Amino acid sequence: MLEELKKKVYEANEMLVEYGLVTFTWGNVSEITPDRKYIVIKPSGVDYKTMKPEDMVVTDMDGNIVEGDLKPSSDLPTHLVIYRNFKNAGGVVHTHSTMAVAYAQARRDIIPLGTTHADTFYGNIPCTRLMTPEEIGGHYEKETGNVIVEEFDRRGINPDEIPGVIVANHGPFTWGKDGKDAVEHSVILEEVAKMNYYAETLNQNIEPMQKELLDKHYLRKHGANAYYGQKK
Repeated sequence: MLEELKKKVYEANEMLVEYGLVTFTWGNVSEITPDRKYIVIKPSGVDYKTMKPEDMVVTDMDGNIVEGDLKPSSDLPTHLVIYRNFKNAGGVVHTHSTMAVAYAQARRDIIPLGTTHADTFYGNIPCTRLMTPEEIGGHYEKETGNVIVEEFDRRGINPDEIPGVIVANHGPFTWGKDGKDAVEHSVILEEVAKMNYYAETLNQNIEPMQKELLDKHYLRKHGANAYYGQKK
């Protein structure tokens, strides 16, 4: 079942290793089927060096295993909340990449300081509020997803324009049109976090980039009259 999608999700997970976003098994990628009925996700705690495409786990939208001999990632409930609420999310990624986690632990947004950020994220990459003891002690992974959605709703952020978030004291989640696209957003999020750290170290009074420059770089790639890249 869904053998091609399993291969895609496996390859997307291996990209996390290729780009240095994971240590040990600290990360996962999932992708949802076009009919939004099934999820394919990395199995929990399986080493990337020994993992195979057939190890990927298929679940339904309630998190029930449809196919697979291994347990799905423990972050599956978070992925499911994102899929249910962010309707254009076709793939979801979670990592513990170093600099993004630093911002999570500092409980700080990653603000737009330059065009590298603006090419992908149309404003602040938000850091969520702290989770309550009840949320942590209850359905923790599901509540993590709820806190992400709540933050976007509270700030009026379009998840298509900001395809990533920093969960306070935890780490980043990103999404995209598929698993590979979501991984690319994770790579970019980590890179802009590094750039921000260095820029903020050099200039402690730094301010966000000009709105006009943010608009120019985001819209030339993603706007109605986008002109970046080649025609498909």
